[in-house]
Amino acid sequence: MRFQVPQFIEVEDKIFGQLTLKQFLYLAGGGGLSFLLYSMIGNLMISIIPIIVVIGIVSAMAFYKVNNRPLINVMESAFKYYFGSKLFIWKKEEKAKPKNVADAVKDAKAYASVMVPRISDSKLKDLSWSLDIKESAYSSNKNQI
Repeated sequence: MRFQVPQFIEVEDKIFGQLTLKQFLYLAGGGGLSFLLYSMIGNLMISIIPIIVVIGIVSAMAFYKVNNRPLINVMESAFKYYFGSKLFIWKKEEKAKPKNVADAVKDAKAYASVMVPRISDSKLKDLSWSLDIKESAYSSNKNQI
């Protein structure tokens, strides 16, 4: 059996002339909001400034794209980022500086013994051991050793 695979599924259908349904609804809503502003304020000279702002925002939402994404998606992501909770995982802590040279040498030796264990005299074995450790530390399966 042969099935026809749909193509161009990411392109929205043009329903109202050259406008998609979303674009038409944005523009119709902006026109309605502009008419509502004009009827509430009453004076055309005073209401022209908010009407221009509304028409500009609505036009940008209907036609402007940022990185091939509609502006409404970018605005939604920005809103979620600014008002959503944020989790900071890493914060740098200041280490206490050693008071004398002996303490600094002792700290350096302790750090070196923890970070670079000497399991053999062969450089090749040390290299393979360190690669195995890094591979198991970064693998998705934490049961491997």
